[in-house]
Amino acid sequence: MATFITRFETAGSSGLRVAVKDLIHMAGVPTTNGSRVIAATAAPADDDAACLAGTRAGEVAGEVTIVGKTNLHELAYGVTGINPWFGTPVNPLDPSLLPGGSSSGSAVAVGAGEADIAFGSDTGGSIRIPAACCGVVGLKTTWGRVSLEGVLPLASSLDTVGPMARTVAGVAQGMALLEPGFEPARQAASRVGRVRLPAESHIDAAIDAALSAAGFDVVDLELPGWDAATNATMTILGVEAWRVHADLWRQHASELSPDVCARLETAASITGIQLAEAWEQARAWAGELAGAFAWVGVLALPTLAASAPPLEEPGRLTEIRYVAPFNLAGVPALSLPVATAHGLPTSLQLAGPARSEELLLATGAAVEAAAGFAR
Repeated sequence: MATFITRFETAGSSGLRVAVKDLIHMAGVPTTNGSRVIAATAAPADDDAACLAGTRAGEVAGEVTIVGKTNLHELAYGVTGINPWFGTPVNPLDPSLLPGGSSSGSAVAVGAGEADIAFGSDTGGSIRIPAACCGVVGLKTTWGRVSLEGVLPLASSLDTVGPMARTVAGVAQGMALLEPGFEPARQAASRVGRVRLPAESHIDAAIDAALSAAGFDVVDLELPGWDAATNATMTILGVEAWRVHADLWRQHASELSPDVCARLETAASITGIQLAEAWEQARAWAGELAGAFAWVGVLALPTLAASAPPLEEPGRLTEIRYVAPFNLAGVPALSLPVATAHGLPTSLQLAGPARSEELLLATGAAVEAAAGFAR
């Protein structure tokens, strides 16, 4: 089903089944980054990425089995999960819907029960978007909390690695592999700031119902800089992605996915003035968020403004995502499915200040217990 680029023989193995996005180096295995151009010449990696140290220790102890390296949107530079070279992972909720990207294979692997935990990367939403589309839980970590040594870059100022799983508890287990000793907080946030951005009514209703069922003190909160922060994130991401992949584009443009090729070409035209303005906006946005977090412990909002689009409408995902500003600020954000009256779940996004993953997971667990999506 195109979920994995590389599958490992795991017969007779035991423990947590872990899948690894194929931009994270694993010793002895080529790293393709979802690209046929890179795959054609990729040699087996000499070493594991630093973030896999805890997983390898679990493997030695017989507590973890690595089941494979997962597919992704080519170069991790896209949100649909469509990959013309290795196939498009099939959404486990509905095969007619997009799986989301770029960590498409990781979301599908856990959603389809082929892995207990999967590692993905999130530069502008690439863990949270596929988590939302596939009805799983995904955590974008604080920038710099999880080492990126041995992880192929897209935009180093924004890149993060984080876990995905079917439940919040599974994500906590994934964090403990990425950061041995990690434990969720004992108590959830008491006050939650509800950020209201335009969304389909059934999504707003489901999120409000979930927060109410969890018993939080919910206060409405406005973030006037949201749209400007989204634009600034895309500017910075584009400039840094071009720096990484300019030579690949110049030499192999016709062999890249058309959407990735076009995205790189657009990024090449971003000016120094536009980049400087984006970083100025980043500083203003960080101040705005700091003020919000001084009033509430956690922010709550949709991950997507609408349901996952069908495969025939990939452009819709770029229009309905509410994720990138948290990459700009470098703060953690958790996406988890909550029940709706429409059958398929919607995705609640919880965000907190830097290094508040422990609080986010405790808060997410409270929501899951009260109004989580029952498979």
